[in-house]
Amino acid sequence: MNQTLLHEKYPIYILELEKSETSCRSVDDIIAYYGQNIDAHPIATCVGVFDHYSHTSALSDGNISDDILAAKNIVFCFGKEIMNPKALAIRPKSIGVAELVNSFIISFLEAPNPAANEAMESWTLALKDR
Repeated sequence: MNQTLLHEKYPIYILELEKSETSCRSVDDIIAYYGQNIDAHPIATCVGVFDHYSHTSALSDGNISDDILAAKNIVFCFGKEIMNPKALAIRPKSIGVAELVNSFIISFLEAPNPAANEAMESWTLALKDR
């Protein structure tokens, strides 16, 4: 897993997972895996799944790179308190999953909450199960 800055300002984590490295066969398998982890977490709650590929491909001016076969985000929240109304700007969280011919690209924005960040990182690294 790599950490980088996207557009020189967004701290993100990225895992390029070869299809041979995981038992998951599709974006839907990976999204379901995250859903199970979110449901099992004592604080996290699932908000929904956004099919970014379908949304973008339906737009008359939508543009998707030819190497992307599927792209979805699972949206969820770890928030157990609202001590500052400005905190809503960084909630909820999302993990993006894109499918390419031979791999999956999994990415998420770094969370300000270390426990949330640790959970997302451990869930993601556990996908590498082969």
